[in-house]
Amino acid sequence: MENLIALLIAAPLLGAAVLLCGGRRLDAVGHWIGTLLASLSFVFGAVLFFDLLGKDATDRTLTQHLFSWIPVEGFQADIAFRLDQLSMTFVLLITGVGSLIHLYSIGYMEHDERRRRFFGYLNLFLAAMLLLVLADNYLLLYVGWEGVGLASYLLIGFWQHKPSAATAAKKAFLVNRVGDMGLSIAIMIMFTTFGTFAFGPLLGSEETPGAAGDASEGTLTAIGLMLLLAACGKSAQVPLQSWLGDAMEGPTPVSALIHAATMVTAGVYLIVRSGAIFDAAPDAQLVVTIVGAVTLLFGAIVGCAKDDIKKALAGSTMSQIGYMILAAGLGPIGYAFAIMHLVTHGFFKAGLFLGAGSVMHGMNDEVDMRKYGGLRKYMPITFITFGLGYLAIIGFPGLSGFFSKDKIIEAAFAKGGTEGWILGGCALLGAAITAYYMTRVMLMTFFGEERWRNRETASPAEPNVEPAAEHQGEHAEPHPHESPSSMTIPMIVLAFGSVFAGALFSIGDRFVNWLEPVTGFEHGHSPLSAAAVTSSTVAVMVIGVAVAYVQYGRRPVPAVAPRGSLLTRAARRDLLQDDFNHVVLVRGGEHLTRSLVYVDHTLVDGVVNGTAASVGGLSGRLRRLQNGYARSYAVSMFGGAALLVAATLLMRAV
Repeated sequence: MENLIALLIAAPLLGAAVLLCGGRRLDAVGHWIGTLLASLSFVFGAVLFFDLLGKDATDRTLTQHLFSWIPVEGFQADIAFRLDQLSMTFVLLITGVGSLIHLYSIGYMEHDERRRRFFGYLNLFLAAMLLLVLADNYLLLYVGWEGVGLASYLLIGFWQHKPSAATAAKKAFLVNRVGDMGLSIAIMIMFTTFGTFAFGPLLGSEETPGAAGDASEGTLTAIGLMLLLAACGKSAQVPLQSWLGDAMEGPTPVSALIHAATMVTAGVYLIVRSGAIFDAAPDAQLVVTIVGAVTLLFGAIVGCAKDDIKKALAGSTMSQIGYMILAAGLGPIGYAFAIMHLVTHGFFKAGLFLGAGSVMHGMNDEVDMRKYGGLRKYMPITFITFGLGYLAIIGFPGLSGFFSKDKIIEAAFAKGGTEGWILGGCALLGAAITAYYMTRVMLMTFFGEERWRNRETASPAEPNVEPAAEHQGEHAEPHPHESPSSMTIPMIVLAFGSVFAGALFSIGDRFVNWLEPVTGFEHGHSPLSAAAVTSSTVAVMVIGVAVAYVQYGRRPVPAVAPRGSLLTRAARRDLLQDDFNHVVLVRGGEHLTRSLVYVDHTLVDGVVNGTAASVGGLSGRLRRLQNGYARSYAVSMFGGAALLVAATLLMRAV
C-alpha cells in the first residue's frame, strides 16, 4: 500500500506534463485526460483511506522513502512521503473536490481555445498540493509549497490578456513570497537548532516525544511566528490578505479550487502539522488566535460591501479561514475542529463558487449582483445547490457548517479567562455578519425583481460566453438559463457534502477520534454550556438573516450602490488594505531605498572615493622626489650619509 502514496502525486503530475508538453494535437481530448488523471488520484486516495480504516488507530501512519535527495555528512534531505490521518484527510479533500472541479471546468471552459493548457495547470496544482500535504519533512513540504505558489500564479493570470488578471497574478505571487520567506527562515532555524527538519524526529508522536520539546521557548516562539507568517501568506490572513480579492480575476473554477478548498487551507495544515512546536510556544499560539480572530471579522466586513458576487465570496473565504486559524491557535482543544471546518468549508464554499460560475454562465458573465435578481425561476438546480451551500455556511441547524463552526465557537470560549470571552465573542460576531452578507448575496441574486431586464450595458468578466451571447454582443440583454450537466452534477455532489458531512463527522465524535492520534485532543472548560453556545450561535444567525432581509428582501435593490457609511465605503475598498500597503510598504520602501542610495553615495562611496583620493594625492607628492636630476639624487645621498654619521656619533657619546 505504501507504493500507492507516490502514485497519488504521479497521476496529476503526469497529466500536467502530457497536457503542457503534448501540443495542440491534444486540444480535443486534453480536458478528458486532465479529469481522468485527477479522478485516478482520488481512486488511489480512496483505496489508501479504506486500508487505513482497517488498521488500529495507532498504526495508521504509512511512510514511503523514494531516495535521498542530498545525502552529505551532517545534512540529510530525503524524498519521502508520510500518510497519516491528517494528510489522508487533505488527500481526499484535494482529489475529491479537485476532480469535481475538473469535471465542472469541461463545460465552463468549453469555448476557451486554451482549455488544454488550463487543465494542465489544474493538474500541476493538484500535484503540488498533494506533495505539500504528503511530504515527510519540512524541506520537501517547502518544494510543494512553492509549487502551489507557481500553479496559483499561472491559474489566476490564465487570462493574461486582461491587465487586471495579469496584475492580480503578480500581486498574489509577490505577497506569497513574503510568507514564503517565513517558512524558509523557520526551516533554517529548525536545522541549526535540531539538526533535522523531518517530522518524525522533530515533532515526535504520542509514544515518543520529538526534539521540539527540548528547545528553549524563545527558539520555538521564533519558529512558530515564522510558520505563522508563511500561513498568513498562503491562507490570506492579516496582514498578508490583500491578494485574495484580486485573485477572483481568474476563471471561476480556479476560485473554487484554489481559494475555497485547497491552497488557502495550506496554512491551516502547516500550523496543525506543527502543533508540537506551537504547544511548546504559548506566545506564538496566542498570536495565531489573534490573527484568526482579526481576520474572521476583517473578511466578514469586507464581504458585506461587495457587489461582485465572486469578491463577496472571497471575503467569506478569508473569514472562514480565520475561523480555522483561530481554532488551530487553541492547541489540542481546537486542532481537530479546525480541520473539520476546513473539510466542510471545502464542500459548501466550492459549491458556492461553482454556483456563482453557473450564474455568470447564464448571465453573459456578469458579476455585479445589482444586475441580477429573480434568477431562481431560470436556474432551479443552481438555486437549490447554491441555497444549500448558503444554509451550510451561515450555520443553519443540521447542516455541515452548523456542526463545524459551532464546535470552533465552543472551543474558543473553552480557552478560559478573558481571552476565551474575547475570542468567543469575536467568533459569535463573525457568525452574525456571515449570516448577513450571505443572505444579502442570496437575495440579490435569486430573489426580487429581474433587474437584468432592459438594461443598457453588461460588464463581462470572463470570455467563456455562450455562442448566442457572442452574437448578441456585450450590450445585449442576458437570457439566463440552467448550466449543462457537466457543471450541475459537481454542484449537486458538493451540495450533498454541504448538507450531510457535518453530521457524519460529529455523530460519535468520528472526526475527532480519527485525528486524535495525530493532533491530540483535549476537552476545554467552557464557562458556557454546549447548549448555551449553540443557542447563541443560532440566535445571532437569525439576527443576521433578519437584518439582511429587511434591507434587501423588503426593499428594491438600486441599480447603483448608494454612497453608504464611512465603514461601507472603506469595506468596498477592502478596508483600505491596499492603501495601507501602498503607504507603509510601497512608499516606505521607496523612502528606504532613497535613504540607502544616499548612504551608499555619501558614506560608502565617500569613504572609498576619499581613500582613493588620499592615496592618489600622497603618491603624487612622493612622485616629486623622483624627478630624474642627478644633482637631486646626490644631495639626497649626501644628506642621508650625514644623518647616519651624526646618529653614530651621538650614540657613542651617550
